[in-house]
Amino acid sequence: MKISVVTAVKNGGDALQTSIKSLLSQSHGDVEHVVQDGGSTDGTLTFLKDHGHPHMVLNSAPDDGIYDAINTGIARATGDVIGLLHADDYLASRNVLAQVAKVMQDPAIDGVYGDLEYVARDDSARVIRYWRAGAYAQQRLKRGWMPPHPTLYLRREVFRRAGLYDTSYRISGDYDGMLRWLTTGQVRLAYIPQVMVRMRIGGASNRSIAQMIRKSREDYRAIKRHQVGGIGTLVAKNLSKLPQFGIRRP
Repeated sequence: MKISVVTAVKNGGDALQTSIKSLLSQSHGDVEHVVQDGGSTDGTLTFLKDHGHPHMVLNSAPDDGIYDAINTGIARATGDVIGLLHADDYLASRNVLAQVAKVMQDPAIDGVYGDLEYVARDDSARVIRYWRAGAYAQQRLKRGWMPPHPTLYLRREVFRRAGLYDTSYRISGDYDGMLRWLTTGQVRLAYIPQVMVRMRIGGASNRSIAQMIRKSREDYRAIKRHQVGGIGTLVAKNLSKLPQFGIRRP
């Protein structure tokens, strides 16, 4: 089973090295790394050309934001299954993609996801937040649940059938996409109960109060658009994060 891993990056810096190293270490052999660069000027392109995955397909061009870049990467991907690996993220073990391939052997499954750890930017051994996702049930969407987006792998057919990311969202395009795939797309997900990805803290959605407000507005727009709830769903979505700060790595 061929797995395409899409990385949208611009000026990835030192963080990208850990991300690429985790991908190179994977025990699953049939991997394609689709890199969509937004025009880096910090040495990212040189690093990728010198130290990138042997099955990397690299393209560098201006884009209209992260979701536009991801969409371009997905359109270029040739794998049976497609997932994302952001420059600030890395795969938690060498068997992550092997686990994905194993679960996806079942033709009744459209996608898989697992748990996510947020770690300190300067110390990856220090877990700030542990997102234990749990098994999917559609009624959980009303309570603000979503699978951790960086751990999500979907069959390529899902994007053909249910669409790519809506680029009118600047921060919450992942939430909108997942709600669409899980409601109108009727995607059937399997849960891998292990940490699949570690993410360094400091993403775009929580860099400022203005960004947090914008994210909440976009989340609410997605909730109403896909008819999974209302303001209560938005509140529950935000409150559900609080216990994750008290959970530590098992």
